[in-house]
Amino acid sequence: MIRKSYVIKHWQLYAMLILPLAYFIVFKYFPIYGVTIAFKDFNVFKGITASEWVGLDVFRDIFSQKSFYVALRNTFMLNGLDLLFGFPAPIILAICLNELRLKAFKKLSQTLLYLPHFISWVIIGGIVYQVFATNYGIVNLLLEKIGLGPFPFLSDKLYWLATYTSVGIWQSVGWGSIIYLAAITGINKELYEAAEVDGASRLRKIWHITLPGIRTTIIVLLILKIGDMVDIGFDRPYIIGNVMVREYSDVLSTYIYRIGLQSGQFSIATAVGLFQAVVGLVFILSANYISKKTTDEGII
Repeated sequence: MIRKSYVIKHWQLYAMLILPLAYFIVFKYFPIYGVTIAFKDFNVFKGITASEWVGLDVFRDIFSQKSFYVALRNTFMLNGLDLLFGFPAPIILAICLNELRLKAFKKLSQTLLYLPHFISWVIIGGIVYQVFATNYGIVNLLLEKIGLGPFPFLSDKLYWLATYTSVGIWQSVGWGSIIYLAAITGINKELYEAAEVDGASRLRKIWHITLPGIRTTIIVLLILKIGDMVDIGFDRPYIIGNVMVREYSDVLSTYIYRIGLQSGQFSIATAVGLFQAVVGLVFILSANYISKKTTDEGII
């Protein structure tokens, strides 16, 4: 009776939930039925219901394709590079911004660092080719003038990996630092004052106060990042990649695009998507379990 009266009294709050719930039901839960395509010989004209069940034959077909394993390897490799170099970057940037004392310069720096996040990858791809192209790129023209010669940033596989990782960090580091800056502002200022009285340097305060203060945030975001190891965006590798580096730039998202949309093999594309979701779930649960055992912190 108390619950019913509470709902009647605060009906406006529950009414506000209608649109979000409708969104998740229509666009998140109803499409789950489409996962059955992965277990059928899907025919566009017959539809999902009338298509013939084939069980795990689609998955057997995927696991027998060499191109799938190449795409899977590249997905892990590129995500691994982002995890190794891209994950610490927002943490370092947030700490550096927090240490700035000139507020005007701090605000200007934050604004300039956030901007790349709002730029489309299509535009970023054009910028990358204008800057790093072998024959006409700004960087190679400057290097050639000082006698170092052009470098194949976009055509050599190892150079392309470095370019891919660097551009990704540049695009996301500013936006990623927002969460860490928010976590840093939640640290008790009296700890810094006490450390300063004891004569602690800036590096000591960062190491003994700032980093422990944002440890929970770092662990949570790391677990989520590990859960995305098998999931990779389509636009970045597709736009920055090219034929000469296809051996490294072909990932699961471009593989799904090529197989699903270009070749019309929707069952295979759906099966790969389901594979990504299952493996991602295993990764995130494993990372959370290890974190709970070692640090007693996690997302669940």
